[in-house]
Amino acid sequence: MPLESETEHKSGEKVDKGGGVAAVERAFAILNAFRASDTSLTLNEIALRTGMYKSTILRLIATLVQEHCIVRLDDGSYQLGSMLLHWGGLFQASLRLDDHVPPILRRLVQETEEGASFFTREGNLRVCLFRVDSPRSIRDHIRTGDLLPLDRGAAGRVLASFDRTINPPDSFPEDPCIVTVGEREPDIAAIAAPVFGPRDTLRGALAISGPAGRFSGDLVPGLAQAVLKAAADLTRRLGGDSSRLERADRGGVPPAAG
Repeated sequence: MPLESETEHKSGEKVDKGGGVAAVERAFAILNAFRASDTSLTLNEIALRTGMYKSTILRLIATLVQEHCIVRLDDGSYQLGSMLLHWGGLFQASLRLDDHVPPILRRLVQETEEGASFFTREGNLRVCLFRVDSPRSIRDHIRTGDLLPLDRGAAGRVLASFDRTINPPDSFPEDPCIVTVGEREPDIAAIAAPVFGPRDTLRGALAISGPAGRFSGDLVPGLAQAVLKAAADLTRRLGGDSSRLERADRGGVPPAAG
């Protein structure tokens, strides 16, 4: 009989209630058991991390080894295989910011009703690569292509703080979300968070901005959560680790500048 979480597909394959083929999900669970700090994993370690029977793991690993997704070492332990590197190269070669950033910005504007921007570093400045305006008549006026200071404004602070080519990751601020009021323009406030790619590479800063009166203390936590959620989503789409963003708890954050 199928496990409780599975049903029988008309083809005879076991599928879970979410519609995924159980064998595929278990294979992915094995691959996801590996962490950046692992040189290799034993069968026992994989079983502990996945909660699967060793017999099931061995059956699936045989296929993963055949497809070069996993390598079996001479001591009997396992490493991730070269096929994953090949897939990673294909992913990076096909990745275009244009496909991923604008939809995230549009959703963020719908949620917050504030203008949303994506910035990258350009020397000692930051450039707005993508922008979606607020639907409100009174708003922050930023255009795609605008060059703004790196040392003023939430997005600039994010780009300066989370660039691992300048600062080691262990020196990154504990809170990935930065709030500023009146830094770039006296009556403008902004909230920004970093967006990461593979190997914690900083891909840019995601920000919302608008009149400071709409960023009052009791509204900041909700706006910040929306920015963090969007930055985490974009980070995942770009192949980065979003855990830092997902763990962040806003709770009530004072602005960096009054």
